[in-house]
Amino acid sequence: EEERTTNLLVKPDYYVSHLLGHEGPGSLLSYLKSKGWANSVGSATNVEIADFETFLVTVELTSRGLDYIDDVCEAVFAYVQMMQNNVIPNYIFDEVLQLSDLQWRYLTKGDAANYAQSLVSAMKKYPPSLYVAGPRRIALRDISEDDKKGETTVKLLDTSEPRSQFSSNAQREDARRAVTNYASKLKVNDVKVTVLSKTFEGKTSMSERWYGTKYNIKPIKQATLVRWSSPPLASGMGISLPRPNLFIPSESGLRLKGKTKAVAEKNKNMNGKTIDARKKTFEERMVAATPPALIRDDGRWTVHFKQDDVFGKPKAFVILQLSSKNTYDTPKRAVLGQLYEACVTDRLEEYAYDATLADLSYNVQVLPRGVRLSFGGYNDRLADFASYITGKLARDLDDVLPETDEEFERYKDNVVRSLRAFDVRQPYFHASNYATQTIQPIGFVYSNTELRDAIRDVTRQDLTIYSKNLWTSGKGEALLQGNLDEKEALDFVNDIDKTLRFNAISSDQYPPRLRALSLPSVPVSSYPTKITISEPNASNDNAATQVMLQCLGKSEKDHVIIEILSAIISEPFYEDLRTKQQLGYIVSSGVRALEETRILAFIVQSSNVPAEKLTAAVMKFLNAFRSDYLEKLSEGDVLTSVKGLLDKRLEPDRMLAAEVTRNWGEIVSGRMQFDRIQRESAALLDIKKDDILKFWDENFVGSLPSDIGGRRLLVSEVVPKVGPASTKAPPKSMGYPTGKKNGSASSNGALVLGIDDVEQFRKDRTPST
Repeated sequence: EEERTTNLLVKPDYYVSHLLGHEGPGSLLSYLKSKGWANSVGSATNVEIADFETFLVTVELTSRGLDYIDDVCEAVFAYVQMMQNNVIPNYIFDEVLQLSDLQWRYLTKGDAANYAQSLVSAMKKYPPSLYVAGPRRIALRDISEDDKKGETTVKLLDTSEPRSQFSSNAQREDARRAVTNYASKLKVNDVKVTVLSKTFEGKTSMSERWYGTKYNIKPIKQATLVRWSSPPLASGMGISLPRPNLFIPSESGLRLKGKTKAVAEKNKNMNGKTIDARKKTFEERMVAATPPALIRDDGRWTVHFKQDDVFGKPKAFVILQLSSKNTYDTPKRAVLGQLYEACVTDRLEEYAYDATLADLSYNVQVLPRGVRLSFGGYNDRLADFASYITGKLARDLDDVLPETDEEFERYKDNVVRSLRAFDVRQPYFHASNYATQTIQPIGFVYSNTELRDAIRDVTRQDLTIYSKNLWTSGKGEALLQGNLDEKEALDFVNDIDKTLRFNAISSDQYPPRLRALSLPSVPVSSYPTKITISEPNASNDNAATQVMLQCLGKSEKDHVIIEILSAIISEPFYEDLRTKQQLGYIVSSGVRALEETRILAFIVQSSNVPAEKLTAAVMKFLNAFRSDYLEKLSEGDVLTSVKGLLDKRLEPDRMLAAEVTRNWGEIVSGRMQFDRIQRESAALLDIKKDDILKFWDENFVGSLPSDIGGRRLLVSEVVPKVGPASTKAPPKSMGYPTGKKNGSASSNGALVLGIDDVEQFRKDRTPST
């Protein structure tokens, strides 16, 4: 019971997990990667019940690592032995406490149901004073000893105030004793090793009772157990305990500035407790948030900045994009971009890991319009972190690119496997994927086949040349938002600019912005445009269909009406095709946005019904939807749908990152409609039943054609090779002719495509410039 209490209050497993799962220099993962055996390592308490618990170390093996399982396990026990036989430095205990209390200090409100469940669970384990803090904080007791009286006093944590250090040396030593005891329990004789791999398929002799999972069980050889019990010294393997983390913010670095400080003070009530100042009346929510200000626009950089005036936390986010045409304009450059991302992320992992622990993050993305860098977290160390990462990406390429052909092939293999995983995705995903391709311009998206063909002959030299040119020229765009002032924002961009040293391009060299391609408009008497796809996974027996309705309207009214339609149609569509007709186990509908256009998509997947019959059922439902549902709506029904959408649309952001993402979307698209939510909400208030009927007639029936109206439908069908839903495999090309700029239908009203016809179809739908 005493040990169980110690584990609950001190949480020694947090420290052990921190060490075993560390990814910095000298870590277990660093060693395994140097051998080419692993891609990742994780560790945590797995099963925890009244009288025992299990501790899990998970290693994601490479293909090569699968041949060295015993060596991988030996390395794990070498690290465990190092923890058992060496004194863990004080700074490691201090850092784990600081990081834990940073999370507590700036805890974001989560889901109410999950929170209630966590409280119920905590009530079984902790005293009332620790119902909330118990599962979320460490070092929950302080032990003090009175040498004169020979008495030991245990005091439970009685404050919610964050800590930057242990309250006493005795409290740290309490944690050390608990960790030493916990680590001593990680014994070779108690280990169970589970190995999962597709290479075991067909080589197993046992089957799990409920799910039929195939497996084998065999004892670990005694010689192997002896080997693991006496592993080599960790120091001889280049393994060591983590270095001090320089990215943990200081107390002075957590100070708030300007508007951010003001809103934090506003969020305190008279008792000093945090209140939700974002709770606003409807009228207040209809007032748009302050937009980012344009603080630099000189042809080289366009910089937007906003000091946080909502969340009151010492965090900031920075998004930087170098826009150019030559990053993604061919399938080969697209896969080189994927390889560059993979190499950078992996090669900088050791450096960035400490930053990640301190809630700093970065992301690099190669996109159709350039390369994007994102940074976020506590602003105290953010600029230094960003400067280092940017320098490595743009100048110190030898540090982020593979040093040998063998290392390059490892990265290439990971990307190839990721591309091959496309084949085993669900058929409804394949239907949606090809359908979405048809309305995206050439150069913005490539088919899986194009990418797999392109990567086949890519070499390490290709990657080096591509990476050297990636940052050489472009137009800079940036958004900085959070606990920063304007001078800091400008200095931040200036420092990055000095590091990148790119050549600015002229406006006529800017890459084009995404503009959705329009589907052909066909009369209601004609069959919609259709693409047929042979399911790439030969063992998947499911057919799938997606019917996509494209709306070209760009007004707020058009955008909100299609959302109302989606809300109205979702339940009856599911009820009819899934519940009543039982056509498939996956039946769904919803709205997606592509640039300023909107798509209302209907998906059905079935293992029993062929794709053509699924399509016929969807079209039958849609053809009758006006008379069966829309015409029967009352104005009250419409008002109910409008209210539901308004409540959802005007829900305040819970995190600064959400507001940043929305603002960046407006900037990178060039629309700059920072009050979009309020404008669309205002449009919602004016929607009547007649508006919905007119919209349906314009966009589905096509009876009221206009420049942006017309019946623009695309059906994508996936045909399986096996099972009751299978039919004759469709050809890859239907002989789609060229030169049909207006996408005119054939004599019988049907335009049918194979997957090899999609590229030409997109070219023919691309407006001439």
